[in-house]
Order: sequence, then structure tokens, then C-alpha cells
Amino acid sequence: MLARDNDLVPAWFEQYFPDAGGCPPRSWLRSDAPSLSLNGLWRFRYSASASAPADVSQAELDDSGWDTITVPSHWQLAGYGAPAYTNVQYPFPVDPPFVPDENPTGDYRRTFAVPPGFTDGTGRAVLRFEGVDSAFTVWVNGAEVGRSTGSRLAAEFDITRALAGSGDNVLAVRVHQWSAGSYLEDQDMWWLSGIFRDVTLRWRPSDGVDDVFVQADYDAGTGAGQLRVAAGDGARVVIAELGVDTRAGQAVTIDRVEPWSAEHPRLYDAEVTNGAERVRLRIGFRTVAIIDGVFTVNGVPVKLRGVNRHEFSPDRGRAVTEQDMLTDVLVMKRHNVNAVRTSHYPPHPRFLELCDEYGLWVMLECDLETHGFALTQWRGNPSADPRWRQAMVDRIRRTVERDKNHPSIIMWSLGNESGSGENLAAMAEWARDRDPSRPLHYECDPAAGVDVYSRMYASHEEVALIATRSEPALPDAEADRRRRAMPFVLCEYAHAMGNGPGGLLEYQRLLESSPRCLGGFVWEWIDHGLRQLDEQGRPRWAYGGDFAEPVHDGSFVVDGLLFPDRTPSPGLADFAAVIAPVLIEADPAGIRLTNRYDFRDLSGLAFGWTLEIDGTESASGTLPVPAIAARGSAVVPLPGPARLGNPSDGERWLTVRACLAAATSWAPAGHLVAFGQLRLDAPEASPMARPPALSLPPAGGASPPGGTAQPGGAGPLRSGSQLQIGPAAFDARTGALLGIGPIPVLASPRLDLWRAPTDNDRGGGRASREAAWRSMGLDRLRHRLVAVSVEGSVLTVRSRVGVAGRDLLFDVEYRWSARGETAVEVTVAVSADRDLPAVLPRVGIELELPRELGQVAWFGRGPGEAYPDTGYAQRVGRFDSNVDEMQTPYVYPQENGRRADVRWAQVSDRAGRGLRITADPVCGFTIRRWSTAQLDRARHHAELHDEGRLFVTLDAAVQGIGSASCGPGVLEPYKLRSLPGPFGFVFESGESTDH
Repeated sequence: MLARDNDLVPAWFEQYFPDAGGCPPRSWLRSDAPSLSLNGLWRFRYSASASAPADVSQAELDDSGWDTITVPSHWQLAGYGAPAYTNVQYPFPVDPPFVPDENPTGDYRRTFAVPPGFTDGTGRAVLRFEGVDSAFTVWVNGAEVGRSTGSRLAAEFDITRALAGSGDNVLAVRVHQWSAGSYLEDQDMWWLSGIFRDVTLRWRPSDGVDDVFVQADYDAGTGAGQLRVAAGDGARVVIAELGVDTRAGQAVTIDRVEPWSAEHPRLYDAEVTNGAERVRLRIGFRTVAIIDGVFTVNGVPVKLRGVNRHEFSPDRGRAVTEQDMLTDVLVMKRHNVNAVRTSHYPPHPRFLELCDEYGLWVMLECDLETHGFALTQWRGNPSADPRWRQAMVDRIRRTVERDKNHPSIIMWSLGNESGSGENLAAMAEWARDRDPSRPLHYECDPAAGVDVYSRMYASHEEVALIATRSEPALPDAEADRRRRAMPFVLCEYAHAMGNGPGGLLEYQRLLESSPRCLGGFVWEWIDHGLRQLDEQGRPRWAYGGDFAEPVHDGSFVVDGLLFPDRTPSPGLADFAAVIAPVLIEADPAGIRLTNRYDFRDLSGLAFGWTLEIDGTESASGTLPVPAIAARGSAVVPLPGPARLGNPSDGERWLTVRACLAAATSWAPAGHLVAFGQLRLDAPEASPMARPPALSLPPAGGASPPGGTAQPGGAGPLRSGSQLQIGPAAFDARTGALLGIGPIPVLASPRLDLWRAPTDNDRGGGRASREAAWRSMGLDRLRHRLVAVSVEGSVLTVRSRVGVAGRDLLFDVEYRWSARGETAVEVTVAVSADRDLPAVLPRVGIELELPRELGQVAWFGRGPGEAYPDTGYAQRVGRFDSNVDEMQTPYVYPQENGRRADVRWAQVSDRAGRGLRITADPVCGFTIRRWSTAQLDRARHHAELHDEGRLFVTLDAAVQGIGSASCGPGVLEPYKLRSLPGPFGFVFESGESTDH
């Protein structure tokens, strides 16, 4: 056990407010005062408990035998201990404020020399840590200079007296993984420890600018800016571009300024100087106000189209680099994201500078979450225990003080999922007193003194009620009145775990429908998969349990819009399409364009159009669009070629694209911002989309298995044990399809009612579709041949499909007939012997083909995957790909890669020889190198292996996706409650004229 003078006295880090020796919190500033980065290689010693050797502080200690570690980093990702993932539960006994004796501890040491001229002998040397998880003590030359907790919060220590007069100084830091602070840091993320942000030695001139507080408001009525910069006595504020040169603390009115917004992030370079120090600032003028229950910036109601962002790298954990941060910002901007909630702690300060520069609204959240107390019915929750008040107020104080000068921050959030209690009210009171210019947010307890009504994972039905202020009343009439007067925000929604989320479009329509709705933040930005080699040396993304954690929450940590390597997922493409700032729709008079920007007109966009007939481009041009004002709309006529045409030509689709007219700081000219499609022919009058012609092998070439092709309409030809219908060969006894022309069929088409469950099917603890489906036995269908018959030119195969241990049975009839000499058609009819006990995953057929047919083309929606309630980024067109590119590599393998509304699909080898499949009506299409059963069994993408054949699924109907992994399930229109009517496919072999 940890040695103590008195067993009743806790260790320092087990006290409710253990910080000691730190400097008052202040802003993160760019100053011309000298500073020295202490990032780099440090000596490191790891101990499995807090009873580590007591010699770390000794200046003369020989640490040459220690290991080395990079600062910033997490020691678990450097090979010491192991990462652990939990969502809600604490990975230690809930015995606040105490932690186990098994408390991994890291000792860090390095030497540094104070550069010449660093000090003039009258100032102070301040050591600044931007982030240390979770509790640490600092010594300089053997003297203790301070202690701190608050892992994602900055801490500074005055080390002036401890510095050596000349030569090297020895800096030692002891970090404990667990502390009383850990009870306040139960965020949904990996538990990772160590010095994970920058360490800097800063020289503070005795008369320097210790802190700055910028208040830069904008008067939307006059266009004037009101500026006041608090910076201490004797300082002056200079903004050369605006002709400002005034003393700090003086209120200044500037007749005309350009306001800052996420759409137009106008910043003014400023300096605060007092002779001893010069601080550089970038100031944005903007005013946040709630007016009649509507959240406004610069007098304009705004919509947040946001994401929740944890800091994460698959290699470095939360020790993110500037490139990681910049990539996040650029990918957000390129996908129409305009807002970030910093879940659930202040990010690296550089990220906020990037939000200022590129333009993102920010809800800045305090480093607070006590979610694990929910599992004890909130007994002992720090939010309601006055002994924790000082620590909790300290956390909001350090949050606000560090980041108060960023125009991008439009709201402070007290924290996340910490129950309710007076300590939250105390935090709100402190924040409001210090910075009344920004509203306050907290989701769990509206009584905490917040300014917005916040919910997470509210259903569409609940959001509809809130949008119209008709939600159920609270028992307390005054509390109910106050809540109804608040703007509404979905601080978390559309859980982006695995395939999905579904229902994004319906959410966005609700959020756009009411001025009360401020918007929302999708959970979350990035999958937190850590790079790892499995037992066989295969690279994979690791999640909870992959590090042998005794307590973990599995793959719930991979629930982002980006894959761990920051590749956008289909969910992000969908989100970008749904929240696009331009809505392009059909109108009786032509094309209606709606500007959904809050501030900008559409003059920065160029609009182009393409006319396609059956997926082939026939004309294109530029669409003249006026500079539609923010939140305005206009109708423009159809382009001339789009007004012409004959329905017999085929499907005529007009695609209109809105792209950047000129390069911006975040994307090049031509970057796609939004698109819309209009079908010009009447679907009911249009013939089925025709695939391009196939050329058959020449006479004397390869002939179909089993005989010679028969003319269309002729009866089947029997040859030994086979039947021939057109180009197709069948087993005469079983009716199984053996081949089509020269293409062998390795497994005949048969009924498929299963899909490898998605994360949303599994339900995340809610009603699980997967459990219902497995209970029905849909994952273990058995097929019994009932009859094979030939009537005229039609081969009919009837089967009975059931599951082991259940009496739910399906009757299936396959009717095969020739389509001329080159094709064969099958019509499939499915019926159940009783009502279905639950929705179905899928209804379709699956067949197996040679693996060489790996090239794919299709006419339908694409280029990416789509399901009934997803795929908003996909358009109708003609696309080419290959089998490997048609897989979506979700970290946890599951149903993926479906192409929707497919009119026809072609699979071929590299020479173009293959099989064409035409659907009647349209179908969903997937093709894989592994079976659905293998996909279902796999737990990591690396486990999937080529089975030597291709598995093709053609579905007539499929269940939607929803977001039930942590949110509402599939909306009613997208539920597969009944079997579809008969559906059919035409199979044709040959050589594509496209190759």
C-alpha cells in the first residue's frame, strides 16, 4: 500500500480539491516574452502502483538507466500498462474520493538550461502544462513547486525561486493515473494517462501583460463594433486596420466593422503592449443573444449543423498534433459542418484558433462528467455533494479563463452527464458573472441556471413537439414557462456508430422547421479505434476489450463520422448532403433553389447542370442563379435541353451541382457544396432503364453448359441431367441454376432474409432487432425442395424455407423463362404461413459467382452505399467500381456496401466477359468476397478473408438503419414489416461493349 504517516489521511490526490501551488488561470496568449518548449524526449519510469520509489524529485538522481518517452504522449501507447475503454462505468470501485492502491504511476525527468537573455532578473519563470492525466506533482531542482488535477485543463507554476542560477535545471514530474479528479472525468473515451499536451517554460516580465480579456461586440443595426480589452494598468490596445490605439480597459466604438461569423470568419489583428511585453491577438466582432426564445448571433437566428468532437489519433490518443487538428477543421468545412461541441472537455487551444480562423461555431465544454454515478442511482454524485464544489467551480473557471478570447466560442457548457445538484448551479453562477456575453449549456439539469433547452438522442416525435413548444409540461409551472422560452439544441443525436446513422433527413427537416430549434451535434466526429496488430500480426483498429481490460464497453468507442485514420465514412457524406447550405428541388416553374446560409448570399457558388439519359451524359452547362440572399429562395427555368426529349428515350435525370466559384482557405475552386437531382420523364411512362448491349461469343465460341441456347419462348431442352432454358443451364432434378452462357453459377439463387447485423440493429442495450431476428432464426434458414416442374417454356421451382427449432415457414416459388436467346428471367414470389413476429432484415435472393468477375458497373444510386433511410449523398447515375471498393470497412464488421435503386448491374472479369443482371422492379445490390455468415462472425475487419468466390445479394426490400445503437430506431416508413410482392431479375451473359 501507499506509505502514509497516518492510515486515516488520504494521499494528496485523493482529496476533494487537491490542487496546490498553481498560478491563477489565465488566457492562452501569443506573446513576445521569451519561452522555451520542453516537449521532446524525457526520462521515464513506470510503476504499477502509487507506491513508486520516492526518489523522483532528487536533483542528483542518476536516471540514466530509465527508459525514454516522448512528451506529449500517453504512456499506455508507449508500451506501459494498457489502454482501457469504458463509456459509463468507472474502471475502479466507486468510493469517492479514494482510488485503488493499484494506481499506475509515471515518473518523468529531464534537464533544461535557461537560454541567455531569458530573464532580466526581475520577472518570473512560469512552467505551463496544457494537459496531464490525471494528477501530477512537479519538482524543480529537488524543490516541489506545485500539484494539480484537471486532466484537460492548463496548470501553471511559478518556478522562479527553484531555478538554478546557471547551468542545467532538473525538472521532475510524477503522474498518477487515478485521483479524486478521475471521478469528475468519466467521459466516454479511452482511459489514457501521462503528459499528453505541451509543456512550456515562459518568462513573465514583472510588468508584463499577464492576462487579456477581449470583449468585442457587434451592433447589427448600425454596423458598429464595441471594443473593450482588459489587460492591466498601462497597456495599450492597437488595431492598425481599424485605426484603434487606446489604453486597455477603455471602451471604444468603431463606426464600421465586418462582423465575425462561422460563414465569414473576419478577424482583425491586434496587439496589446505595455512596453515590457507585446501580446498578439486576433479579434472577431460578434454578439450572441437569445431574443424571444431564439438563439441569435449578430442579430440573426443561426442553425448549428454540428458534431461532437473528442480529440483523437489512432496512434497518439489525445496527444493530437496540429496537423490532426487542421485536418479535422478542413474536413468539417468541406462537409458543410459549421459547429463543434468540444465533448467533453476543452480541446488543445490551437484547435480553437483554427475555429476562429476557418469559421466554426463552438460550444466549449468544461472538463466534467460523472456518468458512472448513474449506475449507483447517483448516490454520492459530486454534483450534489458540497465537498466537491470548489473543485467543480475551479474547473469552469480554468475553462473560461483560458479560452475567453475566442470569437468562435458562442456558448459555455458546464459539462456532460453529471446528474444534477447545487454545484452545477455554482459553476453557472461563476461563469455568468465572469462572462455574461455567452449563454450557458448543460443537458442534464435545466435548473442549473442554463440558457438553452438541451436534449440528447431525443426521438423525431419529441423534437417535433419541442419545435412547436408543445412538449409535455413540467410539474413546476415556472420551470415549465422558463424552459419553453429557451432555444432548443440537440447536444447529441444521430449516433454515428457503424452503418448509419439513419433518419438524418427527417431530423434536419424538423430542426429547420422552427426558429426555436438551434440545431444539433451528431455523436460523434471520429471512431476511436487504436492501431494494433492482432494475434496473427494483422493490423486492425482496436476497441474496448482488445487490451484485455477486465471492465470495458466493447466497440461503443467506434461511433464516429470518420474512420480512425480520418477517412470520411458514408455517414459523413450523408450528413454533408442533408445539411447542405443550398437546397435544390423541382418546382412547377423549373428549379427551386433555397439558400440555407444564415449570413451569406449565393454569389460565392457556381451552379452547373448535367443531363443524363439512362445514366449516360447527353448535355451539360452552367445554370444562371441570382445571388439569393441568406434564407431566401428563387426559381430558375430548366435548361433548354432539359425541356426537350421523348419519354421513350429512357430515364432523363437533371443533376444540378453547387460548387465553390473560387478557392477558399478550406477548399479549392470547384469543391462540391450541394447537389440536387430532378427526374424529367414520368416514371410511370418510362420503360425500364435499358443496359448497354452485350455482344455474345461468336459462333464456334464457348457454348453454355448442357447444350445449345434455345430461341425465346421454346420449351426447355433436356440434356442428360440438365435442362437448358435460353442461355441458362439447370439441374434437371433440383432446378438449381448451374450457369448462364459461359459463366458458371457456383450457388443457385435462393431466398435470403438475413443481413449481418449493424451496430444499430444490435441496439446498444435498447430493444435489439438482432436479438429478435436471431430468435426468429433468420440467420439459420434451411431450404427444402418441394417441387420442380416444367410447363411450356417455364421452369418452376418451389421450396419451403424454415429455421431450426421454429415453426415460421416461408413458401418460395422461382419461375424461370427465356428472354430471347441471350437472357433468362426469374420471378420470385415469397409468402409466409403466418403473420411475421417482427420486421425482417431483408427480402431477396443470394447467388455465388466466380471470383474473377470482380469488375462492377451499375445504373442506380451511387457511387456509395445506401439503405432506405441513408444514402442522401448518392445520386442516380451509372457507375463503375470493383468488388473491393464496394465494401465499407466499418471497424466492427456488419452489413455494408449496398447499392440502392439498381436498375441493372454487371459483373465481369478484366476482359469484360461476365454477367448482366436487370431488376424488375429496382433492387438493392451487394457483392462481396466473403459470405454474410463470415461477415456476421467477424469482430474486426482484418478477420475477413476471400472465400474464393463472389457472394451477390439482390434484395427486393430491406430494413432501414436508424440510430438505435444510442438513439431512436428505424422510422416507420423504413421498417420492413411485410413481404414484398413478386420480384424478378433478368440474367444475361456476354461481353460488355463498354470494355
